[in-house]
Amino acid sequence: MSVHDTIGDFITVIRNAGQAGKSSCTYPHSNLRAGIVSILKERGFVLDCSEAKSDKGHKCLEVQLKYVDGEHAIRGINRISTPGRRSYCGYRDIPRVLGGLGVSILSTPQGIVDDKTARKNKLGGELLCSVW
Repeated sequence: MSVHDTIGDFITVIRNAGQAGKSSCTYPHSNLRAGIVSILKERGFVLDCSEAKSDKGHKCLEVQLKYVDGEHAIRGINRISTPGRRSYCGYRDIPRVLGGLGVSILSTPQGIVDDKTARKNKLGGELLCSVW
């Protein structure tokens, strides 16, 4: 079975690995996924992300998951824009996640950015996901 929503699948891999208590998870590399993980690292939801080679020699992202008092640091992660229903918004309409405690991740003309950066630079774009 082929995966058509690779971002949604990537988010699910991170969520399931955290719920299973894994220390890390791997997924095939793409610049979009690397941008999402760099924001998660910057905002303190994951410990680290590194590029690794798979058994077949392909580039993979290895995400080191973060736990706080034995619980996964990512309490929830939702895919907003899907291939069947894209969701775009201007910088004024970017939703605040849990009153600013969470983060929305957007794909903009300037690259992958979080909600605070998008508002500060007045950037709108496609809402990829929200994390809290």
